[in-house]
Amino acid sequence: MKRKQANRRKQQKVSRIKWPHIPMARIFGVAAASAFVYMTYHFATVLLDTPINSVTIDGPFQRVTALQIEEAMSDELDAGFLTARLTRIQKEIVALPWIDRATVTREWPSRIHVSVTEQIPAAAWGERGLLNTRGELFVTDARHVPAELPHLSGPEERADDVARRYIFLREHLIPIGLNIRSLNLDARGAWRLVLQNGVEVRLGRKDVDSRTDLFFDVVANLVTSRAAEIDFVDMRYSNGFSIGWKSGEGAPLEDVSMEKPKMLAARESD
Repeated sequence: MKRKQANRRKQQKVSRIKWPHIPMARIFGVAAASAFVYMTYHFATVLLDTPINSVTIDGPFQRVTALQIEEAMSDELDAGFLTARLTRIQKEIVALPWIDRATVTREWPSRIHVSVTEQIPAAAWGERGLLNTRGELFVTDARHVPAELPHLSGPEERADDVARRYIFLREHLIPIGLNIRSLNLDARGAWRLVLQNGVEVRLGRKDVDSRTDLFFDVVANLVTSRAAEIDFVDMRYSNGFSIGWKSGEGAPLEDVSMEKPKMLAARESD
């Protein structure tokens, strides 16, 4: 008796899964419609995919020629107007030296239009490298490095750090009438800056950010007004800076009006 009751309870607990009933005609109808759309698209593409008859290229062409751009995209030009892969063409063009950006579009019925922007060199890196305005190294072996470009140098693995500091310094120097001639990071990690007016600024290895802030807050105006008298500014002090005068003499540092404590404390070892 107990076994029968247990079997009944098990039978009651078992629930049947009801699958939705989909007519086969509907399934075949959807499949047929999908196949029709695909075939229509395929045949339309074949009929409309005419050969590419012309390519127009817009750009300054100071460092790159239109012929170089056409050669970079030549593999895709053999494809049809609709099947040519614009993304691939764009990547091949941007891979060329001196090309910064490129846009590629189709112009009905058979023309490809290319617009390019060349890199703008903002600084020289090392012996023959060039950095763009974003601090990116875009040429490592330039044939000619313009002499008027600021010169950046340092360990190869620190190129990004040097570029970022250069951009930061320049953004703060330009508004006060100063600019950078060179920026160097040596193997020990010490920073040295030479301004366009020839004044050398020694930032050292430690507390570089706070020393930079002190330079902008206190020293920059002095350098602007008395650049002809100053040889270097040494920021490598625990609580200040010192100035090297070209004549070996000059107004004593105590006469300089500053909001921060007077300087010439013992310099740190960096």
